[in-house]
Amino acid sequence: MPASDSRIDHEMNASPLPPENTAGLRQQVLDWFVRRQRESWSTAEEQALQQWLAADAAHRAAYVQWEQHWRAIDAMPADAIAQLRRNLAHDKALPSATAAAAPTPRPAAAASAPAPAAALPALRRRWLLPSLGMAAAIVMTSGTGLLAWQHWQAQPVFKQAYASQRGQQLQVQLPDGSELRLDTATRLEVAYYRDRREVLLHEGQALFSVQAAPQRPFHVLSGPVGITVVGTRFSVRFTPGLAGSDGVRVAVEEGKVRVVRRDGAPGPALAQLPEAQTLVAGQQISANPEGGLSPIQAVAAEGIAAWREHRISFVNTPLAQALAEFERYGSTGLTISDPAVAALRLSGTFDPSDIQTLRKVLPHALPVRLQQVAGGLEIRALR
Repeated sequence: MPASDSRIDHEMNASPLPPENTAGLRQQVLDWFVRRQRESWSTAEEQALQQWLAADAAHRAAYVQWEQHWRAIDAMPADAIAQLRRNLAHDKALPSATAAAAPTPRPAAAASAPAPAAALPALRRRWLLPSLGMAAAIVMTSGTGLLAWQHWQAQPVFKQAYASQRGQQLQVQLPDGSELRLDTATRLEVAYYRDRREVLLHEGQALFSVQAAPQRPFHVLSGPVGITVVGTRFSVRFTPGLAGSDGVRVAVEEGKVRVVRRDGAPGPALAQLPEAQTLVAGQQISANPEGGLSPIQAVAAEGIAAWREHRISFVNTPLAQALAEFERYGSTGLTISDPAVAALRLSGTFDPSDIQTLRKVLPHALPVRLQQVAGGLEIRALR
């Protein structure tokens, strides 16, 4: 092992990183450490740092640990630094799920790297890439540090996809105590990062009960809309394939949420987007498929996520659209071929799983009859 490698491994073993339960302190140390390396670092900032270090012995101890690790990295030979750059770039290109599940494979170019770089993967790379010690590399003048920092920040600490089947509801508890309830035919992905929590709702509707964490906001990204909360309970619906209901609907049961047109912006960028609307309990808002937001409207408590109680309601809704909503929960065995019948308006509250009642009600609520045809019943105009 080269002498520089021995020194690095010795310092890493001699000065362990702060334990996982000091994430808040670790973040403060990294913030001070990064800012101190900038050319714009001022005397006033240095004084503020010294005051922070003097305020608590734990502050100084943690900061000294990071400085020790920095000196270890600073001792790396140039070829090892170059190899680290290649490894980080390679790791960043890999899917995050793969990077989180297993040690990242070395790119093919590593096979021909000089001896000092070849020695890098063992202890040092395990420290630099998946561990928090990698963040100490952010101040490398070569630029490798910025790549390392971005790579570290971009890795989710928790990631999971959830889906409910047609006619099924699904209850999910997340690591922080937040809860999700998925309605029928709903697909979403949850990813928790170090600075935020994020849910991508692909389709369907869900009720969110979010545990408050002001330093780690909770974002729901759904079609053209982004919703940001700290702690609250609200529902989001996004059914892009359903004519007449292909936008996004957000309704708040408790707390408040911020709704914006995101145009593809990721969670961290939502706070900077203009034209945000803030909803409080008892309010709802809708967005069209392009992200245009409607005026805020009042909504009764029983109208928020009524599907929890196996209820769907229609108010002057085209019959074809109402039938499509029923079909989200299961086959109705009903069809419509006449455009005039499809345009008839239906109002009422129904149990989406009780198709027999729907069949009985339709001829009394609308001027229609049910005609037996191959494969089921057709709703036809009453003549």
